[in-house]
Amino acid sequence: MRTSIKKHIYILMVTTCIASILHAQNDIPVRSLPSEIFVTVKKGNADTIPWKWKYGGNGNLHLSQSSLKNWAAGGEDFSMALTTYVNAFLYHRKGKHSWDTNVDFNFGYVQTTSTGGRKNDDRIAGTSKYGIRLDSAGKINASFLLNGRSQLFDGRQYFTKDSSQLVSSFMSPAYAVISLGLDYKPEKELSIFASPLTTRLTVILNKKLAALGLYGLEKGHRYHFAPGAFATVNYQKDIMKNVNFRANLNLFSDYSDKPQNVDLDMSNNLSFKINKFLSASYSLDLIYDDDVRLFGPGGDSPGLQLKSMIGVGFSMPFKTGYARM
Repeated sequence: MRTSIKKHIYILMVTTCIASILHAQNDIPVRSLPSEIFVTVKKGNADTIPWKWKYGGNGNLHLSQSSLKNWAAGGEDFSMALTTYVNAFLYHRKGKHSWDTNVDFNFGYVQTTSTGGRKNDDRIAGTSKYGIRLDSAGKINASFLLNGRSQLFDGRQYFTKDSSQLVSSFMSPAYAVISLGLDYKPEKELSIFASPLTTRLTVILNKKLAALGLYGLEKGHRYHFAPGAFATVNYQKDIMKNVNFRANLNLFSDYSDKPQNVDLDMSNNLSFKINKFLSASYSLDLIYDDDVRLFGPGGDSPGLQLKSMIGVGFSMPFKTGYARM
């Protein structure tokens, strides 16, 4: 009995001493220990990590097919459409210097029993821009820009099933813009470049097309330089989860020929990510070039060119990487 009482007294004394020591150490917040121990460590944003090179991109392939047999409502016995889009980028940052390069490739092909096979999209375009930061915030840069676009395959204007005309080919036409100006970046998703000092080169390598005097060139001429003013606006942002919007607008005014008639080249792409490998997309392209005469019904005159495409298919994002070499 006495042993049991002594044991309880001993435990009580030890507990009291421990409580006194803890109470005396006011600089140790005991109650906060659990929260201090189990702190969530946040990963650093990739944009804040010092880097010299950043590269990546994405690509998608959309395929649709239909076939009919004994279909009373009528239609194509067989049709197949394939469209593909690839974007790749390479960015460089070091001190006040930056160098951004983007390359885009689009191709589409349609096969039907009544019209045969023909392309409905063919475009390769790239922009490379070197800049030197002028302000401490990094929003204004003095920049040198090189922009180019063309196609890879022959393009034909179709009038009827059996009537068509060759109107374009590889590097026929091809456009190159060389420009020196200011680049304004109010936020990371938006870039506005403007230059009053620009030269645009139009090239037609195909001799047959050059002989027709197309795309603002005189008959038989294959090159044309035009001085002018140039502006380009680029915007890319995830407008909601798994939905990305990308837009590019190019404007050019030719000082030597009707400067008030501004040429326009605008592309819009809306991408919907379904899962890791499936995606949907919608694209809308608008082009107005005062030197381009349209064929077929409506006469030989310039006009606004529109191209709209929608598709669902396979998507493969390229892994984004960083290099400090």
